[in-house]
Amino acid sequence: MAGAAEYDVVVVGAGSTGENVAGQAVAGGLSAVVVEAERVGGDCSYWACMPSKALLRSGSAARAARRAPGLEVHGPAVTDVLAHRDQIVSHYDDTSQVQWLDSAGIDLVRGHGRLTGEREVTVTTADGEEQVLRARHAVALCTGSAALVPPLPGLAESEPWTSRDATSAREVPGRLLVVGGGVVACEMAQAWNDLGAEVTVVARSELLSSMEDVAGRLVREALTEYGVDVRTGVDVSEVRSGPDGIQVHLGDGSVVATDRVLVATGRRPRTDDLGLETVGLEPGSWLDTDDTLRVLGADGPLPWLYAVGDLNHRALLTHQGKYQARAAGDVIVARATGATVQEQRWGAHAATADSVAVPQVVFTDPEVASVGLTSAAAAREGIEVRLVDYDLASVAGSVVHAQGYQGWARLVVDPQRQVLLGATFVGQDVAELLQSATIAVVGEVPLHRLWHAVPAYPTISEVWLRLLDGLGRDTALA
Repeated sequence: MAGAAEYDVVVVGAGSTGENVAGQAVAGGLSAVVVEAERVGGDCSYWACMPSKALLRSGSAARAARRAPGLEVHGPAVTDVLAHRDQIVSHYDDTSQVQWLDSAGIDLVRGHGRLTGEREVTVTTADGEEQVLRARHAVALCTGSAALVPPLPGLAESEPWTSRDATSAREVPGRLLVVGGGVVACEMAQAWNDLGAEVTVVARSELLSSMEDVAGRLVREALTEYGVDVRTGVDVSEVRSGPDGIQVHLGDGSVVATDRVLVATGRRPRTDDLGLETVGLEPGSWLDTDDTLRVLGADGPLPWLYAVGDLNHRALLTHQGKYQARAAGDVIVARATGATVQEQRWGAHAATADSVAVPQVVFTDPEVASVGLTSAAAAREGIEVRLVDYDLASVAGSVVHAQGYQGWARLVVDPQRQVLLGATFVGQDVAELLQSATIAVVGEVPLHRLWHAVPAYPTISEVWLRLLDGLGRDTALA
């Protein structure tokens, strides 16, 4: 065993979240090391956000071009799309990200890290060597989440894809069955259908069930139009594999023949082999934290242990993990240096947005962009709201943007406080509308002030004016 090394902060997991925790800590004058068993940059860089959007881009661009009068456009060329995906993921080489760590003054130890005591992480390298890392101030666990594969009869024998396999595949399957109805399921159904696979989606509930109902319906209608067989309200009961392919038996008695099964039914925390038991926590569990991302134990927060990103289950999104990382890195510095900790709501060291204003884009065609509360979420919280809907196809910018544009928008408004609680947009290129909605929700901008945020004409952003019209000028100016 190599000798122990001491740092102010030890970060386990060098994905985008871990990188940002370490970066903030070093920027604040502390020393930091990150531990990584796979590639620096994590899932987002190699198996999730970046490659999935690379796979989706050509198909969505081709359809957008077809909607522009006078253009003749062919579908995406598979070889070129996969080559573009490989370029985006740097051919699965993390050299450039390692160079960034070095330039930022962050040390890297490759291997599997486990807690072996208070403020102590033991790293086992690929060749079996062990190195002990000790933290003067904090250990941050940033190991993320992995695909949850349900224990369905025969599923394991079919060698199912998870999201990692779906974004890194080297060839297009003839037939692909997607189990699930969430973001990964919808995006990968779109991508592989665009690339020529015969795709079937099987979902227990409606598509995108955590979002506004209309969003899921419009995505389902679009996927069906593009040739995807979408079956909702049905379970998979059994999977049988044989020389003629895979037979997937559904709860309604039907059978779907396929060449590949993609399981996109949820996520699990990567905490099963982190040594949590050494500090009184349950291995394999999600980790509860306070708003400064300190892990909560039986007797309250552990003053030195932080869980940042997916594994605290607050918001399983790359951008939210980076947001948490900045807050966690800053609060670690504040506590280490004796500075004031601003942990009040919207304080510099509190991850308030995780429960109030989480933005998300589903990169299907149409896109779905949402932030804040949906109407259903507001109802669950007992908040009386007013809903304002508008047909995006009626906005001048949409008419110019695309022939036959189809879309929809909704604001969720608190009529008592006269502020925006949530917004959802569905349509081509609506992702670019999302930041304005996020600012309105986070800033609790009064509705009467939003009237003065004049949208340029003719842009799709003019929908803001139409939505405010739907509230009624007297109400909005009250």
